[in-house]
Amino acid sequence: MIIRHKLSDKLVEFYDKMSSWENAVVKGTDLTPAQMHTIEVIGTYKTMKMRELAARLGITTGTLTIGIDKLEKKGLVARKAHEHDRRSWLIVLTEAGHGIFEQHHRFHYDFIEEIVHDLSDDEIEQFSATLTKVVDRM
Repeated sequence: MIIRHKLSDKLVEFYDKMSSWENAVVKGTDLTPAQMHTIEVIGTYKTMKMRELAARLGITTGTLTIGIDKLEKKGLVARKAHEHDRRSWLIVLTEAGHGIFEQHHRFHYDFIEEIVHDLSDDEIEQFSATLTKVVDRM
C-alpha cells in the first residue's frame, strides 16, 4: 500500500512539473497549453475528424468546436470537407500551424532527451513500455 501512495505522489509531482514546463513553453505566445496540445495532436496524426480529435484530447466535440474556431481565427488550422461523409469535417494544420507544431515538437524531443539523460537504453525501453500500458488503461 505504501508503494502505491509513493507512486501516487510521484505521479502528482510529475504532472505538476509537466504542466509547469508546458506553461513555460507557451509563455510569450498567444496560445494556451490546450491550444498547443490540439496543434500537437493534429500535427502528429496529420488529418483528423472532429470526433476523433475530441476523443484523443479527452474533451467533448462542443468544447473542441470552440477551440478549433479560435485556432482557425489565428490561421493555424483549417476545416476541410470530408470526401466521403458530408456531415464530417477534417481538421488540418495550415502552413503557420505546421511551423508551430515543428517548433513545439522540438521542445518535446529536447525535454525527453533531458529527462532520460541518465537512463540506459533498457531503462528507457522499460519506462516507455510501462507508460504505454498505463496510458492505454486511461
